[in-house]
Amino acid sequence: MTTEQEMMLEDPDYTDFIRKVERSTGINLADYKESQMKRRLTTLRVKKGFNTFADFYDVMAKDKQLLHEFLDRMTINVSEFWRNPNRWEVLRDQVLPLLMEQNPGKLKIWSAACSTGEEPYTLAMILADKQLLSRAQIVATDIDDGVIHKAKEGLYVERSLKDVPVEVAERYFRAEGSFYRFSESLKKEVLFQKQNLLTDRFEAGYDLIVCRNVMIYFTEEAKHKLYLKFAASLRPGGFLFVGSTEQIFNPLQYGMESHETFFYRKVQ
Repeated sequence: MTTEQEMMLEDPDYTDFIRKVERSTGINLADYKESQMKRRLTTLRVKKGFNTFADFYDVMAKDKQLLHEFLDRMTINVSEFWRNPNRWEVLRDQVLPLLMEQNPGKLKIWSAACSTGEEPYTLAMILADKQLLSRAQIVATDIDDGVIHKAKEGLYVERSLKDVPVEVAERYFRAEGSFYRFSESLKKEVLFQKQNLLTDRFEAGYDLIVCRNVMIYFTEEAKHKLYLKFAASLRPGGFLFVGSTEQIFNPLQYGMESHETFFYRKVQ
């Protein structure tokens, strides 16, 4: 028996909460690292004034706002545009030219676990500046309706833009009070959809999948399952772009090879 399983057996209140959440939402909290997830949700439960997870769930089942707060806390929706800028430069200068060379048609791109839209919109800006946006289809998905709504709104605080090159920010954002509004024309180029990565089926034939700083919260078993699904969704020669703490140490087991740091290419 693993340590995490032992911890769950020691706390039937939390174990029952996991079962109820999966039954009502399709989200299996057991796929996430238990110690991190339980600590995060306990903080939210106590903050909201509930003594037990049973009480917390009973109210959450009726209160959409509380459900959105739960999803937000569960998924850690923290993102910025151009996060880790040198990796986006690799995408722009190395990966995109390779993809265009091997696929003269329309690029099929997916931003998985897109949070409030910073990553798919970064993709849109890069493609627009390379005059490739008309040759790309960008789909962005997340498990949380609340963050998808925020992404579609396209209104961001200044710190979200801290890594955006100045000239790019000037082209695609406009100040709106203390916030910044993303380009309406580029927003239209991104299709947002709700999706549970661990349970939903994936489309196939993607040239590029971006999924960053999400898998670190999953158990090893869940990560393995997800990498297999991503690999199956890429077409041969397609790329998976992951976060700075999510290196795949044996990509060949998924039919991929390391191309550049945090970029994995599906073997032809």
